[in-house]
Amino acid sequence: MTERDSTFDSTAELLGTITTRLGERLSQVRPYDVRRGRPTLVAVGHGSRDPRAAATLTHLIDRVRELRPGLDVRLAHIELNPPLLPDVLAGIAAPAPGAVLVPLLFGPGHHVKHDLPGAAAALPDGQVRIAEPLGAHPLLVEALADRLAEAGWTSADSASRSTGVVLAAAGSRDPEALAAVRRIAVALSERLGGVPVAPAYASAAAPTVPEAVRLLAARGRHRVAVASCFTAPGLFAGRAAAHAPWIAAPPLGDHPALARLILHRYDQSLTSPAASWRQLASA
Repeated sequence: MTERDSTFDSTAELLGTITTRLGERLSQVRPYDVRRGRPTLVAVGHGSRDPRAAATLTHLIDRVRELRPGLDVRLAHIELNPPLLPDVLAGIAAPAPGAVLVPLLFGPGHHVKHDLPGAAAALPDGQVRIAEPLGAHPLLVEALADRLAEAGWTSADSASRSTGVVLAAAGSRDPEALAAVRRIAVALSERLGGVPVAPAYASAAAPTVPEAVRLLAARGRHRVAVASCFTAPGLFAGRAAAHAPWIAAPPLGDHPALARLILHRYDQSLTSPAASWRQLASA
C-alpha cells in the first residue's frame, strides 16, 4: 500500500508539473499563433520623392528583422514609393496567417484612420489588423533624445535656462494627430530634464518651425534645437532642419529603439481583441 501511494503521489506530482508548465506556455501563445502561426508584420511608411527615404526605411526594416528572426517583416508605402500597401497585402493572401499593419506614423491622422483601413478591407475579415501609431512611447522619446545628442545636444544644454527644443512634425488637420505630437513633446521635455519643447509642423497646422522658435525666444530660450519627428529624410524633414537657428537632429531612421517600438506595436496588436485601428475605423 505504501508503494502504491508513493507511485500515485509521484504520478500526481508529474501531472501537476506538466499541467503547470503547459498553462504557462499557453498563456504566452497569442490568438494568431494558436490558429495559423504568426502574421506578417507590414511596416507602413508614407512615401517620399526623396530617394533617401525608401533606403532609410529599408535599413530600419532590416533592423526589425534582426531583432525578431523568423518573423516575416515587410515594408509598404501609402504612396509615391514601391512597394505600395495594396500590392504588399495582395502577396499575403490566404492561407497565409494574415498581417499586422504597423504605421510608421506618429499619430492617428487621415492615413491611419482612412487609408490603412481602406487597404485592409481588400482582404477577408480578420486577416488584417492595424496596430497603434508610434505615439508618445518611451522608446520613441529615447530615439528622439539620442538623435539630438548626435547633433550636439549635451547634458549642459539640458541644465541651461537659455535652451529650448522645437519638435518638428509633418502636421495634420486631425486634432487627434496633433494631440499625439503634443504628448510626444511633453515626454521629450521630461526626458531632457524639463527643457521646454514646442511642437511645430511643416504643413496643415500651426505653429510652423519658425513660429515655434520665436515663441521659445519670447520665453528667453534663444538657443533652440530642432528635433526631427520624422522617420526618414524628405521634403518636410529638410524644411524643418533648414529653419533651425542652432542644431538640427537627423530623422529617426534605423535607430534601434524605433525598431523595438515597431515590434512592440506589432505584439500589442496581437494581444488586442479587436482588429483595430479602432476596429478598422468603424468599418
